Amino acid sequence: MSGAECCRNPPVLSSSSGSGSVIQLAGLKAYVSGSSHSKRAILLVSDGFGYESPNLRKIADKVATAGFYVVVPDFLHGEPFDPHNADQKPFPVWLNIHNTDRGFEDAKLVIDALKRQGTTTFGAAGFCWGAKVVVELAKSTYIEAAVLLHPSLTAPEDLKAVKVPMAILGAGNDNHSPPELLRQFGEILISNQVKTFVKIYPGVEHGWAVRYQAEDEFAVKSAEEAQQDMLDWFLAHIS
Repeated sequence: MSGAECCRNPPVLSSSSGSGSVIQLAGLKAYVSGSSHSKRAILLVSDGFGYESPNLRKIADKVATAGFYVVVPDFLHGEPFDPHNADQKPFPVWLNIHNTDRGFEDAKLVIDALKRQGTTTFGAAGFCWGAKVVVELAKSTYIEAAVLLHPSLTAPEDLKAVKVPMAILGAGNDNHSPPELLRQFGEILISNQVKTFVKIYPGVEHGWAVRYQAEDEFAVKSAEEAQQDMLDWFLAHIS
């Protein structure tokens, strides 16, 4: 993943945004929304900009209204990538520290903690960096359904071991996760008899589903369409 490609238009982060709250879960901060008594949980795994993104929290709140307990953990441990920070480590150095293998291990701990609280079924959606974490979860029995939104760090061979229904949502203009690559992902899943749904949204770029600008009517409409497709996938595949 190139910092230049994937980290343009960083969001303004805000720990006070959203109608949910921030709690400690499995040793991590996590934004949560919805009823903690729900047996169904959705894990939203952020892009490199982290769990404080207001748009991401807005998505979490929307998914929660469908009856899910939505959890957005701080898998970046308080160090989101910020290209405008003069002290920011170079992207390859940052990525080596905040690698997706670490994110996967943290995700398992979060799911285990939720199970101890009574949650029984799980879905996970990942944006950019977070998509690779979700792919790893989808190779296991930790989740029942997965959604990738403009994924990065993911290669075709990663999809060969996926076991759960997976939706793949991509941008029409994306040099990093081009439509032909995402369609290849879908073909691999189909060949392995895994339920899949691949959709390419025209006229938008990498990151659009979570890094849209509120004043851009077309971008908002496309992002909301992707968010609804994500929610519909979870409603269809998580009992």
